[in-house]
Amino acid sequence: MASSFTVDDSIGSNPLLQDFDFPPFDIVEAKHVRPGIRALLKKVESDLDELEKTVEPSWPKLVEPLEKIVDRLTVVWGMVNHLKAVKDSAELRAAIEEVQPEKVKFQLRLGQSKPIYNAFKAIKESPDWQSLSEARKRIVDAQIKEAVLNGVSLEDDKREQFNKIQQELERLSHKFSENVLDATKKFEKLVTDKKEIDGLPATALGLAAQTAVSKGHENATAENGPWMITLDAPIFISVMQHARNRALREEVYRAYITRASSGDLDNTPIINQILKLRLEKAKLLNYNNYAEISMATKMATVDKAEELLEKIRSASWDAAVQDVEDLKSYSKSQGASEADSLSHWDISFWSERLRESKYDINEEELRPYFSFSKVMDGLFNLAKILFGIDIEAADGLAPVWNKDVRFYCVKDSSGSPIAYFYFDPYSRPSEKRE
Repeated sequence: MASSFTVDDSIGSNPLLQDFDFPPFDIVEAKHVRPGIRALLKKVESDLDELEKTVEPSWPKLVEPLEKIVDRLTVVWGMVNHLKAVKDSAELRAAIEEVQPEKVKFQLRLGQSKPIYNAFKAIKESPDWQSLSEARKRIVDAQIKEAVLNGVSLEDDKREQFNKIQQELERLSHKFSENVLDATKKFEKLVTDKKEIDGLPATALGLAAQTAVSKGHENATAENGPWMITLDAPIFISVMQHARNRALREEVYRAYITRASSGDLDNTPIINQILKLRLEKAKLLNYNNYAEISMATKMATVDKAEELLEKIRSASWDAAVQDVEDLKSYSKSQGASEADSLSHWDISFWSERLRESKYDINEEELRPYFSFSKVMDGLFNLAKILFGIDIEAADGLAPVWNKDVRFYCVKDSSGSPIAYFYFDPYSRPSEKRE
């Protein structure tokens, strides 16, 4: 999707403001964010002013120009925010944090536009309503509902309070994610005695050694170490499933589930404040709680969601209890001291041992049959069988943010492209959010 508008020559070279078919992820830098987003906001604000003056309750005079405004901001801000998730840096964080309130301010103004809201209501109340397609009716209904949820019906003090809440919720949400990423990166445990990580498969040992090398232990090897244990998913999962050292499993598990819960990275006050503000927001919009707001744009209700959860719980409870009993029995047969009181850090480990015992399946022996390329080929073949589509590699067609990122084209039965997607399969603990 392309951005298309004219800007001042002084910032005309900013990649965020160029025409593009695919986002220029390879050249966007933190220095482009402030001037780029501000120039974009200035343009879409001008477009919104013009739309509010000329708006009519018709598709070409309302929906089409509105979609262009929303799309411009969504694509560019989405690109910046995506880079923050996959190529995080202090400079990018600072730039986004500075312009984010300006972006939210515009979104609130757009969502609370009375002329646009009234035009959508006029479409629904017009004699032509019944002649609209179901898709267009759904779009109109969604726009009216979203406007109400954005505070369009609030007046004066209540609207001001609502807007302050939205700004703060946006800020807190970003801070929460940053704390989780930083806390994940912060945990490191260097192991020098191979007995401490007994049971870890060769691939995990290799990854832990590579991580140690990246942390300055240049001579680290999979066979002789040292090994760096982190909370990065591939290492964390391997420790939980295969490390015979129960104390290590407990230490890593506790570190993982308590990320960002203490010190400078403590998310506890952020969570409490988010809950408080969400409730205030719900009350302003005449809802009992935030869950009702969340469900307002979905097909279900809070009651129906709770009903479904209870159906799933009751249907799976007995089987889950039996699974735990099986784990207890098996671990006891293996002489495990924790057999009668399995903890969270024991479940994955003994589940893997039981699976190996029952089915004679070893993860390392299976690995050659599930190489990256074979798994992807199998997944794409399944998609073709189920949906009649072809997924083909299109590397080089679109810029990417890391050399390991793959790009694919989805084609229909006639061979015409209908979609594209990026695939970023590898962890990068220093910059990528899980």
